[in-house]
Amino acid sequence: MILEDAKEGMESSLQHLDKEFLKIRTGKANPSMLLGVKAEFYGTLTPIEQMANINTPDPRQIVVQPWDKSTLHPIEKAILNANLGFNPQNDGEIIRIAVPPLTSERRAELVKKAKAEAEDTKVGIRNIRRSANDMAKGLKDDGFSEDMISNLESDIQDLTDKYIKKVDEVFSEKEVDITTI
Repeated sequence: MILEDAKEGMESSLQHLDKEFLKIRTGKANPSMLLGVKAEFYGTLTPIEQMANINTPDPRQIVVQPWDKSTLHPIEKAILNANLGFNPQNDGEIIRIAVPPLTSERRAELVKKAKAEAEDTKVGIRNIRRSANDMAKGLKDDGFSEDMISNLESDIQDLTDKYIKKVDEVFSEKEVDITTI
């Protein structure tokens, strides 16, 4: 039970890292770059992916095609206000966003940001390990033997090592993705 809960928590941390990495832009246009950007829609802040079709016709451009043309200006304003470094062009039908190539300084910043996200995920995984180990130690009061508890703690450490290694692998892939021109 303790091991399954720890594994579930660590898997959840890894999935969160994947979502955060989607937001970190690489040199190529990607619809996920606009994730989390919200525009005013009939008095409510709404994610633009719920208001429009977002696609990438080529590696340097994102096209936002709202389902309701009256939302063109609020979407354009939201993209500008999100401070993503984009300059949206509204032609009355769709919004085109030219994705500028990354400078080497910007690439270094993005690698640093990705590394920070990876480190935060590792801290989360270690916190899950600590909680699982505390629960395992609590089993001593329930009559479990020292050997059983020691084996459980060893399994928890193995699981932690496995997920820390996965985080490192995911970060390495993202670093290559960011630094590749």
